[in-house]
Amino acid sequence: MCGRYAASARPDELVEEFDVDEDHTGDPTRSILRTPQDPPPGQPDWNMAPSKQAPVVLTRRPRGEEGAEPSRQLRLLTWGLVPSWAKDTKTGLRMINARAESVLGKGAFAKAALARRCIVPADGWYEWQKSPTALDPKGKPRKQPFFVHRTDGSPVAFAGLYEFWRDRSVPEGDPEAWLTTFTIITTDAEPGLDRIHDRQPLVLEPDQWQQWLDPDEHDPDVVRRFLEFAKPGRFEAHPVGRAVGSSSANGPLLVEPAGPEELQGVVDPMTGEVIGG
Repeated sequence: MCGRYAASARPDELVEEFDVDEDHTGDPTRSILRTPQDPPPGQPDWNMAPSKQAPVVLTRRPRGEEGAEPSRQLRLLTWGLVPSWAKDTKTGLRMINARAESVLGKGAFAKAALARRCIVPADGWYEWQKSPTALDPKGKPRKQPFFVHRTDGSPVAFAGLYEFWRDRSVPEGDPEAWLTTFTIITTDAEPGLDRIHDRQPLVLEPDQWQQWLDPDEHDPDVVRRFLEFAKPGRFEAHPVGRAVGSSSANGPLLVEPAGPEELQGVVDPMTGEVIGG
């Protein structure tokens, strides 16, 4: 699964990188967090966690303008998909990821997969590896966090889905009446990364973005080809400090490699060698 990622690019950088037509990150949005998001939505965040609002790229037609061309937009969406039929927003905590293998047939995701696809920009993602040799104080396999990113240094484009949820207790026209949420699609981990975890996010290439985002593309066979996409060798991973495990921790130091003294029973994803006993 993908439960944490780093997203340090600012909206103006994402507008340029993803060829965005409209930047809506300044629009009023509903948050489900009990306390203000820190860092604030749209600001660099090296520890993006579920329930936070994150920059997401999507393509939509202007509402109420028949025949208008769709535009590529950058918006702040809440991580954790809440289906339109959900009774409350708590459903989103169980839907931060969608499996590529079943997304077209699963009720919560099927309609979004054919009509509401998006891209979630990131620097890379975190994953926790269970040690085959080292135990934590509770006697369970010690978990070592890794940061995974593209070898060429370019941004990561997670394939995602988004959905709208209407709060019937809030009057129409109030920004709090609608909550827009997203999920990140995952697939089998490629060789090497599977030594960290058996799943990884589905990452798209720039030449796939336009069709993936096309709101008029509803063909399941076309969408399935994206969901089956794999291109091993694009990523590298390194162990990082355990501070990332705290959702309150943030800053660029989270993605820096951990020192050798911090590693206990860690498996090198490229060689399979156990480091630190």
